[in-house]
Amino acid sequence: MRSTSRLSGQVAVLRAVHAEPGITRAAAAAALAIPSGFAAETTARLTSLDLLTERPAPATGSRGRPTSALCPHPDGPLVVAAAIAHETWRVAAVELGGRAIESAAGPHRRDQEAVLGTVSAAIEALGRRHGDRIRAVAVAVPGTVAGHRLIQAPNLGWHQVDLSPLWPIEDPDRPLLAGNDATFAAIAEARRGAAAGAATAVHLYWDAGLGGAVVEAGRALPGASGMAGEFGHMPFGDPALRCRCGALGCWNTALDGRGIARALGRPAPADEVSFARRVLAAARAGQPAELSAMQDVARSLGSGAAGLVNALDPDVVTVGGLGRDLLEVAGEHVTPAYLDGLMRFRASPPPALVPARFGDDAPLTGAAEDAFATVLTDDGLRAWTARRP
Repeated sequence: MRSTSRLSGQVAVLRAVHAEPGITRAAAAAALAIPSGFAAETTARLTSLDLLTERPAPATGSRGRPTSALCPHPDGPLVVAAAIAHETWRVAAVELGGRAIESAAGPHRRDQEAVLGTVSAAIEALGRRHGDRIRAVAVAVPGTVAGHRLIQAPNLGWHQVDLSPLWPIEDPDRPLLAGNDATFAAIAEARRGAAAGAATAVHLYWDAGLGGAVVEAGRALPGASGMAGEFGHMPFGDPALRCRCGALGCWNTALDGRGIARALGRPAPADEVSFARRVLAAARAGQPAELSAMQDVARSLGSGAAGLVNALDPDVVTVGGLGRDLLEVAGEHVTPAYLDGLMRFRASPPPALVPARFGDDAPLTGAAEDAFATVLTDDGLRAWTARRP
């Protein structure tokens, strides 16, 4: 029991440093409600395991024994985060605290074999350089994911794709995680972004369509099959229109690139994200047709967000992806629709609806956070300790 308690104490300190690199030992002890002697003993043990380093803390001018700042060890654990977007890919090795120490990125043309081959090679290169310092790999993709399988990514034209070859390491202590880009973006906002500190948050991620997640205590609620958060497939759209998912009346029929093109009387775009960016740019420049289309999208986003708030009772709603740009271009149409859709008792004051902190890097940031969630555990610490000679 005592060894388990000490191990959990070490994990707690690591999590504190991950959340706030450079936190002082005294501040960590106070936040975790542990005695200063135990904090010193724990830090010494983590330093001996190449997990942390101690540096002199900046002088504060206050009296008392000087403390130290706790920082990631230069030879400490890493995770690899990968994000495949609609036109680009990025891979990064991330250390404790969330800093990417090495990354690679590039454009792609949606050729499934070529993209997966390139991303796999980038991950493999990081594996060669950093060895078993890499403790987990997480991959964000713009589609529906179950386990290691990408079920569908309509804007990429990919279906039933096995992602496990991206990290063919059969070691349960060094897992591969795969997830929807909007879900990982929600985790980024909850852990380090606009929803940090919220007990419950709803994240809406708009680009080719609408996705997101409900996050509770920093953890995205996965649902029964791991595919929760497909908000774009709620019946908030035209009930006469059939979505590409097969259902009638999906919210995405009003919000995705095809829906916007339909409203503008234009053909379906080859790439919905690029098309939405162009429409947003034209709306920002005051082009009447595009501005009207974005105002319609903004009203739909606001009223749908109200429905989610009524159902889920979050502390805050964050809007990411191209939704941040939408709030800048037509935010004055989001708020009235949002407030009008709320149950009366929720309107004073309503849960804040705010732009996300992270931009295009949100899925990558969230993927790294989810990977570290598997590392910063008692089992993860045991596995790290066992690798040492």
